[in-house]
Amino acid sequence: MIAAGWLRSRAQTAAAAFVIAVVAVIAAVTGPGLVRLYRAAVAGCASRGNCQAAMAALATQDGSLRMWLGVLVVIAPAIIGMFWGAPLVASELEDGTFRLAWTQSVTRTRWLAVRAGVAGLASLAAAGLLSLVVTWWASPLDRAGPSRFATFDQRDIVPIGYAALAFALGVLAGAVIRRTLPAMAVTLVAFVAARMAVTYWVRPRVLSPLVLIRPVNVAGYGSGGFLPFPTASPSLQFQPPDLPSAWVTSTDIVDKSGRGLPAAELARFCPGLGQGGSGHGFGHTRAPASAGRALQECGARLGALYHEAVSYQPASRYWPLQWYELAIFLAAALVLGGLALWRVRHVS
Repeated sequence: MIAAGWLRSRAQTAAAAFVIAVVAVIAAVTGPGLVRLYRAAVAGCASRGNCQAAMAALATQDGSLRMWLGVLVVIAPAIIGMFWGAPLVASELEDGTFRLAWTQSVTRTRWLAVRAGVAGLASLAAAGLLSLVVTWWASPLDRAGPSRFATFDQRDIVPIGYAALAFALGVLAGAVIRRTLPAMAVTLVAFVAARMAVTYWVRPRVLSPLVLIRPVNVAGYGSGGFLPFPTASPSLQFQPPDLPSAWVTSTDIVDKSGRGLPAAELARFCPGLGQGGSGHGFGHTRAPASAGRALQECGARLGALYHEAVSYQPASRYWPLQWYELAIFLAAALVLGGLALWRVRHVS
């Protein structure tokens, strides 16, 4: 059974091995140069007093390659779910070969466990190796960047969880739909929906964010303030907080009771700034100097009754969030795998 399962998944495994080998060669050729650049930037910046500028310049190195490698890590789990998971059961049901496979001495439970185990472990290994290579290659650029959270879903261990969920989704979709192409489409849609839900709703709430309370700090003209184009409602921009490598999840203006700043109040505190329509925003009737003074006055009036509440995840929570997210996706994959097994046992 194990040998048969390996033979059925060898094409996908060979394709994955080829892609990982190509990425590894690219990383081996270009990676040492990035390490040398990082060491040179860090070693010399302290004496020159421009570490921030040196790190920012390093972060722009190999931008295109970094982007494409990141995209590859992001889409790899979806490809695994579509091309490894979805055909696993759907192709057997669609071609009718399940009648032969399931009438032998091997039970359906053992058949699915072996087939899914072999292909699933191979897919997890592929996702893990790809993430390992890309994480190693990009580590100098990530250390020079403003926050590791910017590439959270492209690095370290979470891609393994994504691959597990995508594979389990594909197996379940194939068992339910019983046709390969529709199962592949459903797998893609469901996986993207799950990723978006975790990214925008679950991840920021897994660990309660820390809250930084600070005075209202409106950004100056040309780097923030009111948006420099007409808007339907006033919208303030603020100076970013000094939280190195942290993940800022939200910035709100609240009063002492924690209530937000209504648009009507903002218009009262800052009349004529940021309003929708011609002649009310920057770049229309207000010159930069007068706009800057108006912003300062606006911030002073707001600061008398309101303050900024900055919610954030500190850099020290990067690895706990990685482990929590991996556990969430692995648990979801186990549940989906159980449902797929139940479905296969009841296929007639």
